[in-house]
Amino acid sequence: MTVIKVPATSANLGPGFDSIGMAVAVYLELEILGPSEEWFIDHDMGEDIPSDDQNLIIQTALQTSAEPLTPQRLKMTSAIPPARGLGSSSAAIVAGIELANHLADLQLTTDEKIQIASRIEGHPDNVMPAITGDLAIGTMINQEVIWKTTDFPDCALIVTVPERELLTSASRAVMPESLSLKDAVEGSAVANVMVAALHQGDIETAARLMEKDVFHEPYRQTLIPELNQIRQLANQEGAYGVYLSGAGTTIMTLAKPELAEIIQERIKDEFPDCHVFLTEIDKEGSRIE
Repeated sequence: MTVIKVPATSANLGPGFDSIGMAVAVYLELEILGPSEEWFIDHDMGEDIPSDDQNLIIQTALQTSAEPLTPQRLKMTSAIPPARGLGSSSAAIVAGIELANHLADLQLTTDEKIQIASRIEGHPDNVMPAITGDLAIGTMINQEVIWKTTDFPDCALIVTVPERELLTSASRAVMPESLSLKDAVEGSAVANVMVAALHQGDIETAARLMEKDVFHEPYRQTLIPELNQIRQLANQEGAYGVYLSGAGTTIMTLAKPELAEIIQERIKDEFPDCHVFLTEIDKEGSRIE
């Protein structure tokens, strides 16, 4: 049996707005069960997610391959919560590209996968790390993604997921259309130094700068009041730093592995309505097992 495995992703990391993301060890898995008269994808994600060729995974596969694909019976299981800032739609897009690549033997390179996925998604911050694993940094210029990867420093991830959904469109609606030159320069400088710190493995400096974003967190925190509350709690317990994952509502806390369970329990106690769990950075990206 062929299984496509795609990690969740956490984008922005504070000031890396729409350009930085990392792969998280929470997965969408897609089993290819064999040819069928029509496309069908078995899943338990509710009636809002299509089970036929209107499903995003299948649509992406059909769009990726220039040649017709033989319809397949598929089974999807996903631990990535939808509309929570963990790249659920990006994982589906990447799974579709990997499906087409496998069925049609397209032999796509990593770069080709990133270019295709970014055109479909509209920006590269989530799809890049879903494909490459680890930390990915990129920008789209004239419809071409220019991207680089680097190793994320060793740390534990404490993931806090509030029960309510928050669509990216609603999260973007609270942001201003423009920033002053002063704020733009400040935000750019913080992001630049954060990337340099990550590349050098200096998680303490990088995480401190993740909390200095001016591009989106000051506006989105009105929708996600838990962000500053968890930031204060986690920092009291010695965490490296806390940031809003993607457009939210998920809040990501970075910590030394030996402190992770203590911080997790504190957050669970203070926020009983949230799902709080420990995980790590995925280093492999999308793959076939």
